[in-house]
Amino acid sequence: MWTLIDPITLLLASLVIVAGAITQSLLGFGLAVVAAPLLYIIDPELIPGSLIILSFSIALLTLLRERGQLELAGLQYAVAGRIPGSLLGAALLLAPQAILGLVIAAIVATAVALSLKKLTLPVNRCNLFVAGMFSGIFGTVAGIGGPPMALLLTGREAGKFRAALSAFFVVSTCISLLVLLLSGMLSFRDLLLALLLLPALLLGFVISGALLHRVDKRRSKMLTLMLCSASALLLALKSLWGLLA
Repeated sequence: MWTLIDPITLLLASLVIVAGAITQSLLGFGLAVVAAPLLYIIDPELIPGSLIILSFSIALLTLLRERGQLELAGLQYAVAGRIPGSLLGAALLLAPQAILGLVIAAIVATAVALSLKKLTLPVNRCNLFVAGMFSGIFGTVAGIGGPPMALLLTGREAGKFRAALSAFFVVSTCISLLVLLLSGMLSFRDLLLALLLLPALLLGFVISGALLHRVDKRRSKMLTLMLCSASALLLALKSLWGLLA
């Protein structure tokens, strides 16, 4: 195992995944927003393949938990938008590592900004397609496909919101993984790394079940966004240092 990833890196990555899984299980999205910049600092090879596999796993678990509140209503248009978005995202992955780090930091900053917005957008075919496309770009580059869809679906009741986002992620992450596989950017090593981090994901999901009705969702969301902002800034500074060195 240690030829695949060293123990300190695995421990740090596992802690990040636990925090991200708790966030996503409580809010409906957030695994990648929390994890992507930190994982890229810890080990860039964990992004995007392994993180997208983990995103699929937490989405499936959340969907199974919230399946009684699922309303699909138009999500097929968002899934259709995810396809061209994923292709654009795969093209961005060809950038040098330092540039890609800046791109991921910018995506996280954008995700934080979208999450802070209190816009009420009509949930129609066009907006679903556009949100799905941006979700595809963000999700394929860094596994961060949630915020564009979360912004659009934010008016739904909490359980229905989590269920709708999870259903979208289950399908859309498969699209991103397929695009990466066909582009030669997804390997068996990505799957093995995801499997090593799966216990951390399951631990976070179990912890979130105990916290689901006990935490202040608004305060949790603000603390999460503060953490994401700090990690995105750290990643941006690290990437800029790499460009200048």
